Order: sequence, then structure tokens, then C-alpha cells
Amino acid sequence: MSADLIQLSDSLDPPRLVIFDCDGTLVDSQHHIVSAMHSAFAANGLVLPDADAVRRTVGLPLEVAIEHLLLPLGSPALNPVVHAYKTAAIAQRLEPDHHEPLFPGLVATLDRLEQAGFLLGVATGKARRGLNYTLATHSLTERFITLQTCDVVANGKPAPDMVLQAMAETGAVPASTIVVGDTTYDMEMARNAGVQAIGVAWGYHDEQILLETGAASIIKNFGELPDLVIELLTRSSSAA
Repeated sequence: MSADLIQLSDSLDPPRLVIFDCDGTLVDSQHHIVSAMHSAFAANGLVLPDADAVRRTVGLPLEVAIEHLLLPLGSPALNPVVHAYKTAAIAQRLEPDHHEPLFPGLVATLDRLEQAGFLLGVATGKARRGLNYTLATHSLTERFITLQTCDVVANGKPAPDMVLQAMAETGAVPASTIVVGDTTYDMEMARNAGVQAIGVAWGYHDEQILLETGAASIIKNFGELPDLVIELLTRSSSAA
């Protein structure tokens, strides 16, 4: 651990909180999401959405994502497609070869942040059941002190609700909180909550649009994250 990390962990109050998106940030789940969406559309006799279009909706609450994808089809009934997606996603989890890999370097980065005294959280468009499954699969459940999902807040991304609730649960404040995500919805959620955001280069939205929607910086790999968090929070603390 660098001297800066040790110094920050000993010198800042209130708590420092890093909130991670899940799909496209912690885990690469795109293939399963696209597959489940295609199954849902097929079950309802609808033209399958393009895979890129599906990926662009990742991070939104499920109902909102499907609404976006139904627009080109004249907005047919929403609820049957939502139900079919949930059924397909649950069935996928029961398959013996189901796998959503962690992105490289995540566990070591979580170790560094925890050792430096950071609190860790998740804010995701997943429902709580889906998030619990993903974290448990990778033995990550105990790593995160606050879990925010679209079914436990009034409004999902890009509204600020999940970040505001995470800060309320942990005692963090905007100046001591950072969101890490791969989509514009993450960047906008952070901006709407008054906190800084870091974009990741390996997710589902382009780097340039992440910067345009509020990312303070983009990381190319998880190893870059701890030092960047230190830099941004130190700058924020000095400004305050």
C-alpha cells in the first residue's frame, strides 16, 4: 500500500465510500443479459433487439430498459416481456455452466481499498435477488457494506436515490464518496447526487461519452483505481 493510501485512511472523516456499479464494472454479464433479453422478446413473438442496443440499456431498471427496446416496435405490452426476461434470467442461473467472470484485478483492488479504510458499496440496476446471486457466486457478499438495487429505492439510475441512500447508511458525504461505473447512467447518477465519478474503459458505454456525462477520469484497469480515488478525494477535501 502506498504512503498516500495510509495517510488518507488515517486523516479523513467522515467515512470514505466507493460505490461500484455491478454489470459491466465488477462482472462481465453482457452475454447472459443479451441472451435473456432475446429469450424474452422471442417468447412474446417480437423482433429481437440488436445486441448493442441491449448493452446500451444495461444499468437501467429492467422495466425502463425494456421500454427503450420496445420503442422501435411500437411499444407493445411491457409486462409480459419483463416477466419473460426474469424467467429466462432465473433459468440461466440454474445452468451448471453459468458464469459471469469478474473483471481482472478487482479482488486485489478491493483489498487495497479496504486496507486503506474505505467503505465499499454497490449501486446497480439489478434487482436484489440478482445482485445477491452474483456477489455470492464470487464470494464477494461480505466485501460491500451497502447494497443498493433498483427495487429498494423509489427511482433507479440515473436518479441519485441509490447514492443518497448509500451515503445515509454509511455516514459518508458527497465530498467523501465516489461512484465507479461503466455507463452514462452511473455518471449521471453520481452527478445528480453531487458526488464524483470514475468511468471504466472495459464496460458497455464508450469512454468519450462517459467523460461527457460527468466522469472525472477513466481507468484502463482496476489497478489504477486506488491511487485515482485518493487523488480525487484529496482534491475534493481541499476544495471543501
